[in-house]
Amino acid sequence: MKKVFAVLLVISLFVSCSSDDKNALFVNGTIRGLKKGTLYLQKIQDSVLTNVDSLIIKGSGDFAFKTSLESPEVYYLYLNKEDHNDINDRITFFGEPGSTITINTTWNTFDAAAKIEGSELHKKYEAFKEIMSKFNTEELVIVQALNDPKIAVDSVAIDSLQKLSERNGIRGFRYALNYAFSNSDSYLAPYVVLTEVPNTSVKYLDSVNNALSDEVANSTYGKALQSYIEQVRKTTN
Repeated sequence: MKKVFAVLLVISLFVSCSSDDKNALFVNGTIRGLKKGTLYLQKIQDSVLTNVDSLIIKGSGDFAFKTSLESPEVYYLYLNKEDHNDINDRITFFGEPGSTITINTTWNTFDAAAKIEGSELHKKYEAFKEIMSKFNTEELVIVQALNDPKIAVDSVAIDSLQKLSERNGIRGFRYALNYAFSNSDSYLAPYVVLTEVPNTSVKYLDSVNNALSDEVANSTYGKALQSYIEQVRKTTN
């Protein structure tokens, strides 16, 4: 349901909310340079990207949303700038119950320029993504080399690059899996397994799952990991 109202009124309503609302998540900030567009707060629900709330922006890039959640989850800010260009229009962040997330960015570099504050879990997520991006960048370089016409006719070079790609993939896989093992008390652990190494063996999935703290195991992604493991078992038996 779209809500079109003055941002200052929204903020004032948010401030007046009870501080005892432990499940509340506040998301606010400014999109510099944005004069017109629709901003959506989204999350994955039942495997579908769902609009949690939306706000039509006219004349000011300030925004504010409020929602509730039982445990930390990944949310998205999607900006429809009405420019017929879907590139760089979605920001990913971890939301936590009882927190206020502030996101400041610019309309033309919406994703790349985003500064996200208010969530310690998100800081850890960004640090994890920074490491994983190195593996992704290396893979991109390898793919570009494989597409070089000069290398395309060199079987020795192709074999070498393919082995390099395989080793890089294994390194990225091991890093993500070890991260989950080493951070079993973090809500990131089950999320990392589900998004980065879902195709690993049930043995490793079980090992991570059994190592999770009770609090994490009972969270949204902890339950999702348990459900995923049960599905994998059914398909492999």
